[in-house]
Amino acid sequence: MSAFDDPPAEVLTEAAAVFGLLASPARLHIVWVLAQSECDVSGLAERVGGALPAVSQHLAKLKLAGLVRSRREGRRVVYLVDDQDIVTMVQWLMGRLAERVGRPEAVGRFRGLGA
Repeated sequence: MSAFDDPPAEVLTEAAAVFGLLASPARLHIVWVLAQSECDVSGLAERVGGALPAVSQHLAKLKLAGLVRSRREGRRVVYLVDDQDIVTMVQWLMGRLAERVGRPEAVGRFRGLGA
């Protein structure tokens, strides 16, 4: 597929599913944290400010989608990013949006416009 070809329907559907999965601020934050370093569920819950069961559910969805994976360290389960391309995209987007902070015309520009 070249840069000028329309993507096939399957690619559009898959991309929409990934963006939908990352549309949750909590899941986006989890991916952001795991891009920095591996972490267990209690550390993630503390870092993202979520309840342990909710963070576990978000991790299950991210794991099912293949964006994160887990491994055992004794009794602990440690989570890590399993799709570096998604991390690159998330880091790029967060960096671009962070550049806009402080510009009044940019604040809340995208809120309420999603599906």
